Amino acid sequence: MTLPALPYDREAALRYAHRWAYSRNPAYYDYENLGGDCTNFASQCLYAGTGVMNFTPTFGWYYIDANRKAPAWTGVPYFYNFITRKEESPGPFGVETSLEGIEPGDFVQLRFRGTTFSHTPIVVEMGDPPTLENTLVAAHSYDADWRPLSTYFVEELRYLHILGAYPPDGAAPSVPPLP
Repeated sequence: MTLPALPYDREAALRYAHRWAYSRNPAYYDYENLGGDCTNFASQCLYAGTGVMNFTPTFGWYYIDANRKAPAWTGVPYFYNFITRKEESPGPFGVETSLEGIEPGDFVQLRFRGTTFSHTPIVVEMGDPPTLENTLVAAHSYDADWRPLSTYFVEELRYLHILGAYPPDGAAPSVPPLP
């Protein structure tokens, strides 16, 4: 069964990114001192553009409070796994692509050293043709807005193009039960 996809409001995600790039929305916990706030910020931007969470324990994508959230809400590899999942379950979804395949409102993941990707900024502007110099991002940890991708010293980049969001499942609870 194919669920109808909801559109991704890229402009809403970008407005959110610019509004909160250098500060913190008090509705969300700041994970800066617990490993970083970048994917928490990316998830907030993405939620601003989709409005759909997935409350599946462990493998979903949701935030209720600092202690009740899915690993994909704040963890770089889990965010990637959730966005690129194959099953049609509630929440945003997308594909890994190339620099030429992304647009403002999409995400880049950076691998600085080792084998683990560890940073998730949101793309806020791109040139034509796109280059690392004219692809600009917003991020937390370290806070940035309109930062060129070329200013990061990385070993590898991967690009996530958001295609939309699957609607919430009417049978699912609005919030997961307390543990």
